[in-house]
Amino acid sequence: GTFGKGIIPYLLVMGAVCGLVFVEPDLSTTVIIALVAIILIFLGGAKWRHLIIIGILGLAFVTVAIILEPYRLQRLLIFRNPWSDPLDAGYQIIQSLLAIGSGGVFGVGLGQSRQKWFYIPEPHTDFIFSIIGEEFGLIGCVFVIVLFLFFIWRGYKIALNAKDTVGTLMAAGITTYIGFQAIVNIAVVSASIPNTGLPLPFISYGSTSLLVTMAAVGILLNISRYTKET
Repeated sequence: GTFGKGIIPYLLVMGAVCGLVFVEPDLSTTVIIALVAIILIFLGGAKWRHLIIIGILGLAFVTVAIILEPYRLQRLLIFRNPWSDPLDAGYQIIQSLLAIGSGGVFGVGLGQSRQKWFYIPEPHTDFIFSIIGEEFGLIGCVFVIVLFLFFIWRGYKIALNAKDTVGTLMAAGITTYIGFQAIVNIAVVSASIPNTGLPLPFISYGSTSLLVTMAAVGILLNISRYTKET
């Protein structure tokens, strides 16, 4: 309930973690970690005015970070009209939209994607969802989104029924991180938000991401074993 004793220590720890990620440099992951941390602060009982202060400071930091790096500002500007530079800055997102549009309702079939052959950069990692859209169509995309929504629902249900505050916050944090990462990835490949470098949990290629995500799910399942429900 107090900003000095309750919020500041938490922000110092969060700032240290986010700072290490930011200097890599990786602004998108930094923002996701910070947003998850702020959500946990909210769930922990922080006052609205404290959250507003944190939000203003965070927005100012992100704005400065974007302005100081030309490639970040370029991503933001090209998001408004990727067709203004179809062979360079807007190339990846245009090819992603072509892949999703080519899939139609039912898709072109498993393994039959054409865009993954030297058209979409990183089709097996950050832009795997566009290949899913091409090969399995609208039905495949909806199916994947429903699976993530089901995961988010079950994760928050575990958090609500955890036996103590630590379990609640841990389950909520894991669910928020994985769910938010999925939402951001799908939004990027569908040109709903500016391009970032986040993988799609459980699906994108990458052993480190998969191992860490599965370990987090293991913790979530362990929390579910001791929930209040019988």
